[in-house]
Amino acid sequence: MSYFTDLALQYIDGEWRQGSGSWDIIDFNPFSGDKLASITVATTAEVDQAYRAAERHQRDWAKSNPYTRRLVFERAIRIIEEHEREITEAIIAELGGTRLKAAFELHLAKEFLREAIQLALRPEGRIVPSPVDGKENRVYRVPVGVVGVISPFNFPFLLSLKSVAPALALGNAVVLKPHQNTPVCGGGLVAKVLEDAGLPAGLLNVVITDIAEIGDALIDHPVPKVISFTGSDRVGRHVATVAASHFKRAVLELGGNSALIVLDDADVDYAVDAAVFSRFVHQGQVCMAANRIIVDRAVADAFTEKFVAKVKTLKVGDPEDPGTHIGPLINSAQADNVTLMVEQTVAGGATALVRGSADGNVVSPSVLTDLPPESPALREEIFGPVALIIPVDGEEEAVRVANDTPYGLSGAVHTGDIDRGIRVAHRIDAGMIHVNDSTVADEPIVPFGGQKNSGVGRLNGEQMVEAFTSTKWISVQYERSGFPF
Repeated sequence: MSYFTDLALQYIDGEWRQGSGSWDIIDFNPFSGDKLASITVATTAEVDQAYRAAERHQRDWAKSNPYTRRLVFERAIRIIEEHEREITEAIIAELGGTRLKAAFELHLAKEFLREAIQLALRPEGRIVPSPVDGKENRVYRVPVGVVGVISPFNFPFLLSLKSVAPALALGNAVVLKPHQNTPVCGGGLVAKVLEDAGLPAGLLNVVITDIAEIGDALIDHPVPKVISFTGSDRVGRHVATVAASHFKRAVLELGGNSALIVLDDADVDYAVDAAVFSRFVHQGQVCMAANRIIVDRAVADAFTEKFVAKVKTLKVGDPEDPGTHIGPLINSAQADNVTLMVEQTVAGGATALVRGSADGNVVSPSVLTDLPPESPALREEIFGPVALIIPVDGEEEAVRVANDTPYGLSGAVHTGDIDRGIRVAHRIDAGMIHVNDSTVADEPIVPFGGQKNSGVGRLNGEQMVEAFTSTKWISVQYERSGFPF
């Protein structure tokens, strides 16, 4: 089958069909500029149909045996393994991911599906004591019902499945809206894998559309009880506001401005390797990427020299080439934004140790240092291949600089003293800190999420149960109660 023909459609109530909007989303290859697909947008009518289908089918699914539900995810893993080559090619074509990145995304997607298998059996009830004689309190974990999922363009297959699979495993139905730049890998492909794995029709619905067409219909529709959004903090703020106004739960995984700290006793060579990966994996289009590399002056010269040398060895270009480290950014607007940010930061007083250039959507790496304290680049999320090296005088200043950001998603501390690294990690205002490792890490059973502008709530493992189920109290009075009137 041709993914960009057969899956470039809406998927509603088990039916693959065109949207009824008056315009099309064009899906482009960000490296070649070739048109991959043209998809007529879903309207508010299709959004309503998707949510109503999910609502109709969810109750029977919630009643189904969880041992039966988990079989869907077991089969989904096998399907991904059987079609790994074709899925890899789709990731390369649609989002410009390198082969290394595609392999990383598919590996994690399978790991999260394995966790979904376990999640189907995770919800447990409790018997809670009562102060009333003859009374029994039962507390049940029940599905919320229908979940709306809005996924991003950078890891579309993984980050769609990351919410979709647990929500389904826990007995919910889902309506998924992928990013308009990755409608196939983030939407149609997810639906096809689960359809082929035996997921009953109507439990997963995919609407490919844009806010310009549907406004807030995906969020303020009366059916969904939880909205799981991954994307920018600007859009996340709006999602949270609309969801709260309708008394919906919002799980928000937002942007970051992560710091990788290199202390004076760090293994410099190892820290360089971790920092280069943390900054430049998938062209820097990763929320956990190390925007800021904070280095103690005692090792700053040695670190910077080796870091720059390694960056200059990175191969930039065609993501189809297995040797390519840095492929294209997702679109021309993103490439222009990154290029302009570098120009403005250098004009504002920063020194360019490596000055990148743009060739279409491919932007080669830049390494900047000597940034003035007021430089906007220090506080922004940089979704591109730009590294900022910030020398500091000691541990105290490193912590202060690391926390000087409105974000708090991820981070890393490199040191020869593990206990010292843990102490520093505790002082960083972020949801995830890694000692002697990359800032980019995700594991299926470890809580994932950030502080401050980096989001609300957590995903993964038991946090999925918190996100996609609710508690229900049922009491049983075995003895007759006495009432005051």
